[in-house]
Amino acid sequence: MFKKDISGKILGDRDLQKIIGTLLRFGVVTASIIALIGGIIYLSVHGMEMRPVYSSFHGEPSAYTSFAGIMDKVFSLDARGIMQLGAVVLIMTPILRVVCSLFSFAIEGDRLYVVITIVVLSVILFSMFSGVKL
Repeated sequence: MFKKDISGKILGDRDLQKIIGTLLRFGVVTASIIALIGGIIYLSVHGMEMRPVYSSFHGEPSAYTSFAGIMDKVFSLDARGIMQLGAVVLIMTPILRVVCSLFSFAIEGDRLYVVITIVVLSVILFSMFSGVKL
């Protein structure tokens, strides 16, 4: 997997782009499969119920808004928890892409892009874990 080319670099740009492209494809396909499984389970259990009244908005219960709550629902084979896990995997896919880009720029020795990528990753992580809910 890691090889040195003629210039002495560990991986070339094309190799790193292939790894990042594969990561993105794998993340999207995995998230889709997880959400599809959750959707099939949900429809098999709730498919014949009456249509809900949409005149007022009811947000997600608190069990579906934290990672621990989602995983608890997934382990109990709750369909909405499984679909929510698919959404979490889909959200994590571009974040992992930023992390891979950070390593890619570090391997290449491009300090400017390492700093920019760290700033982008910091903003993403701060916005995710700051605890601000609307």
